[in-house]
Amino acid sequence: MTGAGKWTANLAILAAALSAPAPAMAGEPAANAAATTLSAQGYQDEDALFARPFIDRDESRTDNGMPYRYVHGGFEGTDTRFSYYFPLAKAWQGRFFQYITPVPDSETLSQGLTGEEDRIGAAMTSGAYFIETNGGGPKAADPMGGGDLTIGAFRANAATARFSRFVAAQVYPARKHIYGYAYGGSGGAYRTLGSLENTRGVWDGAVPYVLGSPMAIPSMFTVRLKAMRVLGDRLDGVVDALDAGGSGDAYAGLNEEQKAALREVTAMGFQPQSWYAWRTMGPHAFALLFGGIRMADAAYFTDFWTKPGYEGHDSPQLYSADRVQLDTRVVEVISADKAKSLGLDLGHTPGTAKGTADLAWQAMGLHSAGEMPVAVRLADSPNSKALMLSDLVLASGKKAVLADVHGDLAMLGINDPRLLATIKAGDAVRLDNSDILAVQDYHRHQVPDLAEYPVWKQFTDAQGKPLYAQRRMLLGPLFTQNAAGAVPTGKFDGKVILVENLWDREALPWQGDWYRSRVKAHAGAAADDRFRIWYTDRALHGDQSVQDDPARVVSYIGVLQQALRDLAAWVEQGKTPPASTAYRIADGQVVVPAEAAARQGIQPVVTLAANGGALARVKAGAPVRLAATIEVPPGAGSITAATWDFDGDGKFETPAAIPAGTKARLALTATHAYTRPGTYFAVLRASSEREGDRKTPFAQIQNLARVRIVVE
Repeated sequence: MTGAGKWTANLAILAAALSAPAPAMAGEPAANAAATTLSAQGYQDEDALFARPFIDRDESRTDNGMPYRYVHGGFEGTDTRFSYYFPLAKAWQGRFFQYITPVPDSETLSQGLTGEEDRIGAAMTSGAYFIETNGGGPKAADPMGGGDLTIGAFRANAATARFSRFVAAQVYPARKHIYGYAYGGSGGAYRTLGSLENTRGVWDGAVPYVLGSPMAIPSMFTVRLKAMRVLGDRLDGVVDALDAGGSGDAYAGLNEEQKAALREVTAMGFQPQSWYAWRTMGPHAFALLFGGIRMADAAYFTDFWTKPGYEGHDSPQLYSADRVQLDTRVVEVISADKAKSLGLDLGHTPGTAKGTADLAWQAMGLHSAGEMPVAVRLADSPNSKALMLSDLVLASGKKAVLADVHGDLAMLGINDPRLLATIKAGDAVRLDNSDILAVQDYHRHQVPDLAEYPVWKQFTDAQGKPLYAQRRMLLGPLFTQNAAGAVPTGKFDGKVILVENLWDREALPWQGDWYRSRVKAHAGAAADDRFRIWYTDRALHGDQSVQDDPARVVSYIGVLQQALRDLAAWVEQGKTPPASTAYRIADGQVVVPAEAAARQGIQPVVTLAANGGALARVKAGAPVRLAATIEVPPGAGSITAATWDFDGDGKFETPAAIPAGTKARLALTATHAYTRPGTYFAVLRASSEREGDRKTPFAQIQNLARVRIVVE
């Protein structure tokens, strides 16, 4: 058996293993203990820092119905720790998949995941053992800690991958070469490419996903924050106009300032239909990045308001309704426990990152995490809606960042917990949003090489001269280098399949094309033999199976899983994967063909009509005829599922019948009547899988279409 058919066979092998008596509970040692004792003795590594590996746990486990051997360890003299998950020998096909987190995190992060999110199970059913590291530990993620950033960028991951082959040789029969593939998203995409580009012989290929460019940070966030502030609830009209059956005119009803802000953010690459979640998307990672920008370019925040060439100085009237510099005092400091009793949902513990809450409150001398200050009540309420990430300026002059302000309640953001501990009731403070307003224009003052980054042309004249004052350095490449160890170049050994998403609000989609251009610059005509880029329609940034609005967007996890399988077949068997997605870039937007055969890639394309169009107007109780087509691109598999959501509430409770033998194209019809007046969106979500397997949760690739029904 060769090619993709092996993946389905592995499901049968793993299922057969479950016939053994008395299987263990999930995550617990299985009845069959590891047969051989693993050893690090005799191991040598090219990186002296990682020359002394150790193993401190070796046990058999069963998770989600899949038995495997779990090995945990690290490297003496370092904070690097790793987890290896070895499937049964019969299911292993001589490869590993290594997940690389956005920042150094936990080596047990993937434990406990289920369904399509189960990275461990997805690897094992693909014939791979699974690797995860802590990336060198918390210090490796701190650019201000004075440590060697290459450890967290790629060295810890590379050392763990190399040692895994030494261990695997003790678990499995000998092989001439164990193939290795890395994958990671967002910051993990930078780190995945940094790992591949800065090492040799460690990995045979990689699947980076939702990748930004070296100019992504902070510009992709600042332009979005500005649009959110200027447009506010006018974004509801933008979304409605561009939704199924809408007018198509996103600028209708906007004033000139709002139109300019929408044009600017759209030309920078933000997909306008993705504004549907503007109320909840918040600042995302910018809440963490903001402090770094202020440290790296502190003068900007004064220059913006005081010097020509900056909008804060040249057009202060644009900020008069939003800018706040309010002198007030703290009436009450609200702890986490008090906030809970008041029903305040703050969503985080200020001053902490994942896994560090205990250390934070202990360092402050508190008796419990519940005593951590999370908000303050002020004597006055500011008159502004632009207070997200504003500052609470203390009498000492130090600034505590606020997540947001609602009335007289100021919710504390990400801060040094020692600073929060100094805030007391009665303190004189100033509420000031000058810095967060200023940074929303920072991208205008960061114009890079226009040939490489054409979305910045909107900030230059006809001769390419910047219209605004420019800062002395570009911050984006510095942030990227901290994450990846080097700015991505497109020069690597092996093969790469890059997965990008058309509705991504953080890694704006054109940036995938930026990396494709770097690969082409190095590989030339051979680029197609080493590189693919697959765009996923209606997919966001986060790799979760449950979406914030399932009636609008889909999971792209299945695309990642199939990309890893196709990458392995490409490297090991020379089996060419489906073609890259066909696209063009127009004014910052990635535009793809409407039909599956022309679009290519691997995602199915769904079309849907209500009474023959995108909009149907009917009387209450009158039947609406829904007609759909599902098409899978050439060589990308067969249709496996289609489910109706007639009300647009994301519940998808009515499955459509998929006839036996269905392959790459299917036409469906349905009739539905709405008994109450109102506006409804009927949605059809479909899935495809390379082998047509309708039972596996893995590598199911989704898309959807929707129509508007107005019931009178």
